[in-house]
Amino acid sequence: MATVLHPAPRIASNEGVKDALSAALGTMLVEAGEEHGEIVLTVQRDRIEDALRRLRDEHDYQQLMEIAGVDYPNRAERFEVVYMLLSLTKNHRIMVKVTTDEATPVPTVTTLWPVAGWLEREVFDMYGVLFAGNPDLRRILTDYGFQGHPQRKDFPLTGYVELRYSEEDKRVVYEPVELAQDLRTFDFMSPWEGADYVLPGDEKADPVAQGPAPVATTAETKGPSPAVVPKTTEKKADTGAGEAANKEAAKKTAKKPAADIRAVSNARKAEPNVPVTTRKDEPRSPKATEKRPARAPRASSTNETAPATRTRARRKPEGGGE
Repeated sequence: MATVLHPAPRIASNEGVKDALSAALGTMLVEAGEEHGEIVLTVQRDRIEDALRRLRDEHDYQQLMEIAGVDYPNRAERFEVVYMLLSLTKNHRIMVKVTTDEATPVPTVTTLWPVAGWLEREVFDMYGVLFAGNPDLRRILTDYGFQGHPQRKDFPLTGYVELRYSEEDKRVVYEPVELAQDLRTFDFMSPWEGADYVLPGDEKADPVAQGPAPVATTAETKGPSPAVVPKTTEKKADTGAGEAANKEAAKKTAKKPAADIRAVSNARKAEPNVPVTTRKDEPRSPKATEKRPARAPRASSTNETAPATRTRARRKPEGGGE
């Protein structure tokens, strides 16, 4: 198989790149470092066009791949504009950053890469960063009448307005946001792991008074535990049997009529597996059905199929022929 030669290596190393680019940028450079395997260069905001031109023309970073914005509200210059460059001949990428605030514009780089016009419009739309010299700096992702910049950290999650199609006006209308319920914060902590707050519904429960902590004492050994000692019935009193129980059972038997006792005894002897009842008001089992004589066989009727299945004699044709 023929070997394919390519001017760019498969994996470009960062070795020596930071020092070479830092020396090339000179006073335009504010800070240089390596983060997540990529070279990151921070340059002065007013010199961004000159710095990118030098990286493109002298160090072969030909393509502008992306322009991104980052918001750090706690900083004096809260926004970072990040330019991502690619060298096709070296197969290497770098990031160039500048910082700015809400009022200070960043010089445009549409003079170097015309595609930067759309990328700068995205950063302006999402973060509100201004770009001086952009020939068409207007919103590109949100609607014309949109308020605010959605990617800012202080932008509300619900926005300021909501839109819907009105059947009455036959157009899309904007209205103030109305929520059925307020936004809730979920910390995804399991209550069984010990949450440091009151769970919903627990505020209705009565507080449980906590007593003093039990004092540790030395256990005294006085024989085996009651659960270990087997239970025995050596006396009649332990089982409830005895003369008193026999007399009580005799009283209950004496209250029954003698006729009922004899009837139960005789019925059990005759059919031991059948339950016996002695109360007259209880229903008895039904008597056996009388035997009826067998029916006489029916006379033949028109529905009989025998005549229809009999073989008929063949009719001889006229003229004597068979």
